[in-house]
Amino acid sequence: MMKIEVTNKYANLEAELQIDCEKCSGLCCVALYYTKTDGFPENKQAGVPCKHVMTDFRCDIHALLKTKKMKGCLAYDCIGAGQKVTQSCYLNENWKTNPDKADEIFRVFMKVFQLHQIAWYLLEGLSLVSDDRTKAEIDALIAENIQMTATTATEILVMDIASYKMRANKALKKVSDQVVTDSSDGTAHKDYFGKNFKRANLDGRDFSMALMIAANLSGCSLKKTNFLGADMRDANIKDTDLSGCIFLTQMQINAAQGNSKTKLPTNLSRPSSWQGE
Repeated sequence: MMKIEVTNKYANLEAELQIDCEKCSGLCCVALYYTKTDGFPENKQAGVPCKHVMTDFRCDIHALLKTKKMKGCLAYDCIGAGQKVTQSCYLNENWKTNPDKADEIFRVFMKVFQLHQIAWYLLEGLSLVSDDRTKAEIDALIAENIQMTATTATEILVMDIASYKMRANKALKKVSDQVVTDSSDGTAHKDYFGKNFKRANLDGRDFSMALMIAANLSGCSLKKTNFLGADMRDANIKDTDLSGCIFLTQMQINAAQGNSKTKLPTNLSRPSSWQGE
C-alpha cells in the first residue's frame, strides 16, 4: 500500500505542525518537568524556567547541546504548539510579561501539544487509506481539530480532549489494521529494549507503543512498519530506510541514532545532531 498524497487543503495545517522556535516564548524550556537522567541540563519542576533560558527566550547553550549530550533537549519537538500558543492564544502577553497567567499558559500549551500530536497522526492516516468511509471519518476529525485549536485559551482549557483522542485512536486503529500485515507472534506492546534486529525483515510489523530503547534497527527492512508511540530513544537507525514506515514523528527520529545513509519519510527532517555521523 502506497501513501496517498494529502490534498492541499491541509497545507496550512501541515505548516502549523512544524516547530518555529523564533515565534515561541520558550514554553518547552519552562512548562515541562524534566530530569538530568533523561538528557536535560538539570532536574526541573514543571513551570520553572530552565537555567539556560535567556531574556529573549533563546537557549544560551543551544549550539553545545550535542557536545553536552543534552539528548532530551535535542529530541523534544512540540509539533508547533509553542508558536501556536505564543502567537495565537496569547498574542500580546507571555509567562514573563504576565506571571499571574503563567500556569494557565503552560496548561494551554500542553493541551495544544496533544491536539497537534493527534493532528499529525490523522494527517498521516489520511494519506494511507483509500476507502471513502475511513477517509471521511478522518477528514471530519481533522476539521474538528482545526476548529478546537482556533478557539480561545479559555475554551481550550475546558475541552474534553480525552474523548476526542479516543475517537481519533479508533480511526487510527482502522488505518493500522488496513496497513499492518504482520503481527508476528500476535502479541502487542512488547519490550524490545536493546534488541538486535540488525538487517531483519520487519515489513508490516506493529511496533505501536513498544519499548524500542537502544534497539538495533540498522539495515532493517521497514516497509509499512507501524511505530505509533514507540519509545525510540537511542535506537540505532543508521543505514536504515525508514521512508516506508508509518506514524513516525520528528521527536522519535530526533531521539534515535541515525546517519547520512538513514532515509526518512518526506514529512520528517534530518536532525542536525546527526551531522558527521
